[in-house]
Amino acid sequence: MNTLRKQILVAFAAVGFAGAAFAQTTPAAAPEGRHGHAVTAEQRAAHQAERQAKRAQFQAKRAERQAARAAKLRADLKLTEQQEPAFAAFLAAGKPAQRPQHQGTGKTGERAQFAALPAPQRMERMVERQKQRTARMEARLAALNNFYAVLTPEQKKVFDSQPMRGGFGKHRGHGGPGHHGARSAAMQS
Repeated sequence: MNTLRKQILVAFAAVGFAGAAFAQTTPAAAPEGRHGHAVTAEQRAAHQAERQAKRAQFQAKRAERQAARAAKLRADLKLTEQQEPAFAAFLAAGKPAQRPQHQGTGKTGERAQFAALPAPQRMERMVERQKQRTARMEARLAALNNFYAVLTPEQKKVFDSQPMRGGFGKHRGHGGPGHHGARSAAMQS
C-alpha cells in the first residue's frame, strides 16, 4: 500500500514539473480581452467606436422619448402662451447633466485613479459629487415650483396625476417605483 502512494505522488510531481516546463516554453501571448481572447489595437478601437455609436443611438432615442413625453404633457395641460416659458425652464432643469469629457482616460482609468486615492480623499470626492447632485435636484425643484405656480387648479390636478420621472426609473429593478411589484404600491397607499 505504501508503494502505491509513492507511485501516485511521483506521478503527480512529474505532471506538475511537465506543466511548469510547458508554461515556461510557451511564447508570450498578445494582451487578452474580457473573455481570454487576444485583442489587437484595431479590435479595441473598433469596439470603442461601436460603443460610442450605441451610446449616441441610445441618447437619440432617449431625446425622442423625452420630447414625446413633453408634447403629451403640454397637450394634457393645455398650456397657454404665458405658461410656456415656465414649462420650458421646467423641462430644461430636468435634463440630465452632461458628463465632463476626460482626455485620455476612460471609465477604467477614472476608477483606477479614484481607487489609488487615500480613503479621506475618496470620501471627499464622494461628498462633492453628492453636493453636485443635491444642487441639481434643488434647481429642478425651483423650476418645478415656478412652473407649478403658474398652473390653474385644473392643470395642477392633471400635473399631479402624472408619474414623477427623473431618477426613479434610472436603473430598472433597482429601487425604482414598482420595484417590489404590487406590494410597494400597497405600501405607498
